[in-house]
Amino acid sequence: MQIQDAQQAVDEWIKSHGVRYFNELTNMAQLTEEVGEVARIIARRYGEQSEKESDKNKDLGEELADVVFVVLCLANQTGINLQDAFDKKLNIKTERDHDRHQNNPKLK
Repeated sequence: MQIQDAQQAVDEWIKSHGVRYFNELTNMAQLTEEVGEVARIIARRYGEQSEKESDKNKDLGEELADVVFVVLCLANQTGINLQDAFDKKLNIKTERDHDRHQNNPKLK
């Protein structure tokens, strides 16, 4: 699925199930909350914190999908074509960072 298709799918879901988009500030708070849930799983599962029994069944993929969903909502309601923005960003990073990471001794 292309990003623009995902944006359309989210828009259709909002219109048929969600009544309307939450306002941008609410969605930003929701995005922060979802990123926090991802951080909690990563910190406990892959970091140095011990994982609580109640966290062991948390699905990282599901939490990452929550982040993507809210990002798509924000893009839709602010008129951003996320496919175009992503393609542009990938080109910028490719040109700017072409040799940067290859020459980083910390990554060897």
